[in-house]
Amino acid sequence: MDRAALRLILLGVFLLSASSQPVKKKQDVDIYSFYINSTVTSRYATTVITSRVANTVNESQEIQFEVKIPKNAFISKFRMTIEGKIYDGVVKEKQEAQQQYSRAVSRGESAGLIKSVGRTLEDFKTSVTVAAFSKVTFELTYEELLKRRLGKYELLINAQPMQPVADFKIDVHIQEKPGFSFLEVKGDLSTGDLANAIKTTRADKDAWVTFYPTQDQQTKCESCGESGLKGDLLITYDVERSSHKGEVMVSNGYFVHYFAPSDVSRIPKNVVFIIDRSGSMNGRKIHQTRLALLKILSDLDEDDHFGLITFDSEVKTWKNELLKATKENLETAKSFVKEIRDRGATDINAAVLAGVDMIHRHPREGTASILILLTDGDPTSGETNKERIMANVREAIGPKFPLYCLGFGYDVNFDFLTKMSLENGGVARRIYEDSDADLQLQGFYDEVAVPLLTDVQLKYTGGTNLTKTSFSLYFNGSEIVVSGQITDNSVESFTSEVIAVSKGSNVTYQETVMVKDTSDVPPENEDFMPRLWAYLTVKQILERQVLLKGQEKEDEKKEALKLSLKYQFVTPLTSMVVTKPQGDEVEVADKPKEGGEEPRPPVPGYSHFSPSQPGQHGLQALPGRPGASSQRYLTSGRRGMPMLLGRPAPPLAHPGIHDYSDLLISGYGQMLTIPRRIADVVLPTMSSIPRVRSNRFLLPSAGQSKPLCFDVPVPQKLRLLQDSASEFSMNGQFMTRRQGFSKIAFHYKTKHLLTINTSSISYQDGQSHVEFLWDQEPTQHNTEGVSIILRSNEMDVTMGHIRVVILLHKKIGGVFLWPAVRQQPKDVSLMGILGKPEASYEEVQGSQTTLKIMDQEVKASMEDVTDYTLPSTPVIRCWLVPFQAVMQGDISDFTVTRL
Repeated sequence: MDRAALRLILLGVFLLSASSQPVKKKQDVDIYSFYINSTVTSRYATTVITSRVANTVNESQEIQFEVKIPKNAFISKFRMTIEGKIYDGVVKEKQEAQQQYSRAVSRGESAGLIKSVGRTLEDFKTSVTVAAFSKVTFELTYEELLKRRLGKYELLINAQPMQPVADFKIDVHIQEKPGFSFLEVKGDLSTGDLANAIKTTRADKDAWVTFYPTQDQQTKCESCGESGLKGDLLITYDVERSSHKGEVMVSNGYFVHYFAPSDVSRIPKNVVFIIDRSGSMNGRKIHQTRLALLKILSDLDEDDHFGLITFDSEVKTWKNELLKATKENLETAKSFVKEIRDRGATDINAAVLAGVDMIHRHPREGTASILILLTDGDPTSGETNKERIMANVREAIGPKFPLYCLGFGYDVNFDFLTKMSLENGGVARRIYEDSDADLQLQGFYDEVAVPLLTDVQLKYTGGTNLTKTSFSLYFNGSEIVVSGQITDNSVESFTSEVIAVSKGSNVTYQETVMVKDTSDVPPENEDFMPRLWAYLTVKQILERQVLLKGQEKEDEKKEALKLSLKYQFVTPLTSMVVTKPQGDEVEVADKPKEGGEEPRPPVPGYSHFSPSQPGQHGLQALPGRPGASSQRYLTSGRRGMPMLLGRPAPPLAHPGIHDYSDLLISGYGQMLTIPRRIADVVLPTMSSIPRVRSNRFLLPSAGQSKPLCFDVPVPQKLRLLQDSASEFSMNGQFMTRRQGFSKIAFHYKTKHLLTINTSSISYQDGQSHVEFLWDQEPTQHNTEGVSIILRSNEMDVTMGHIRVVILLHKKIGGVFLWPAVRQQPKDVSLMGILGKPEASYEEVQGSQTTLKIMDQEVKASMEDVTDYTLPSTPVIRCWLVPFQAVMQGDISDFTVTRL
């Protein structure tokens, strides 16, 4: 072999491939102990997960530790103990951690991220090489302040160790000074035989919950199986509230005040619902919105006043004024809601201003006014500049009432909604696009349905470094929490004062506590108060960051960073660096961003591996097999280098190499060892990466919780969508041997041609030619019947009545495109792979693998699929069925010869 060919293979770093026989996975890991211990002291929860595992084979192997933690929590400790030696994670400022991470990558060492995002949980995972017949102990600690919603606190504990464990225990100890009004244990892990493994004990101020299932019981809950436990334990409770002044606790020079009075009358409210009915809300989203609104209207009290506004490119009001929630008005409103249909673009600016105007024109003394906006996308009509929209809304509302923004799905610009809400005294909430979206909408409304106080101000004589002390509204079932430091520890008493407005009248609550009386805080938990204060301070500073500018923003950011480092919290400003036994091998854990992960900047000359799909959660050895149903980004046993297992597996991109097929060497599961460096070229060792043979498409299903999915083989040039009546077509070309599309072309009314590839976009309308680059600033181009909006990794295209978003995904192995149809005309049958808006099926009774589709029984299997139509690329479960069963034709019927 000549030197050039050898260098090509070395730079390609693909050193193996598959044999014809799959490798059987060995049962070579014994999780002999798995403990979860959670201590809640006055709503502040500290949870420690400890997993002990033994390598039971006569060879070293990589063992993975993966657990789920609540999204609201901060990780504060991670430790591995191997052969008596301790390896602690260290929290550092994000930039410093990034530099250490980059140096590790440049040396060819493992530096994989340990983060991902779920709906209410986050995944933490890492792995380590364990010698033959040796043991490792993993210990993870996280902390959170339990938030009161709808009259209860919830402590969520997830357990999924991936095998039945001989010594499995969950211990929860809750200490609450006022005592308990109720306590319940729910969740997947309280079903079936597992219910007998739960024991609850209550005393005056303490409650204990233990969960000690046997190995046999661990396989018999509704979500369990041969792999053992898989699910949540949900402990809900509330405390006694004998004092309407709230609960003030003092310890170690810090205080916390929990304020949740219930002795005041509800305040009648004026609520305006502003509902997005643009084309992207079509299908299940608009249906679920109607269901939720109908239920919400039924829950309005008769002394409430309400208004309904729907919008697309035009704003439509149900009535021009707020009306009282009488039975007759509610029935008329429900008839209006039932007729809401999706159509058009999205004019958020005009819609919100119309809602503000409606409240301003009908002021009522002694009431509380609320605006609730529901949208699923960016502004695409009218005023589309987000800064101007926020300025317009801010000026119109003033400090008079809050705006709550509900973002439906993952297409929505959640940062924009968050900032607009916070600027106007409200909050933003994501509504997940799922079968229970209507219940999520109702749940949010329930939280704000009963205002009790307005203009709440809290004051503390002798208090400093206070968390937030001003609140526009206090709702029944919620709780206001303020924490701070006491300026003079020598004083004997500490006084809190709350001033608020109740139905137009001022009310005052005052409480004095003795500073020296610390008997309410057990000695072993004395440090919880400063940690609670730091947690709440950091959370609120990070929330305010979107509102601040200049030096004030930098000063607050420095304060949050200082506290994060002092208390070793993993926050958006810090990262936890984990140095492993194998040399100076490094991993970095980051706090995920709401709605998606922020990719780490690539290190020059090396492709960084970042999980794009959540894998299974627990502890397991890493060997895998070709064609596995899930995709995991793990670490191999050879110095912990990045390793990709499962399906689909795109190849690693490397400068100067574009076709990897000649670099694969037969022998799956075997490792060809070569020198780590030749002429200073980094040579990370890779496992087999089978080429992608098909792309998997999702098809929503009417009335069913699980969608259908089907595979389309690669390479192909496909007719994706076609409407002959409007002279519209969209065609796409698959990547070669890789996931996704390399090129997508739009044709509209003969003269309009839009061509999109992974680096640039070209648009021609017969007279002019416009070019865009994916990494340029957001921009918009409009012409007759055509709208093109370029934003971060998305191209939003509207041609006539059809709207499609092209997403640019940056994953392992390079970059690819994926189309997502957001709007299409009703009652028009479109052609193409994406022409079906939804399908219907029935599960055949008595069979777990057969579905009835269009009166035909077809074989199906439950599989995982990555939904590339969303920026966050969530992994969901679907029924995998043959292409012909859903498309009613062969693949050849959907191919084209040119784009």
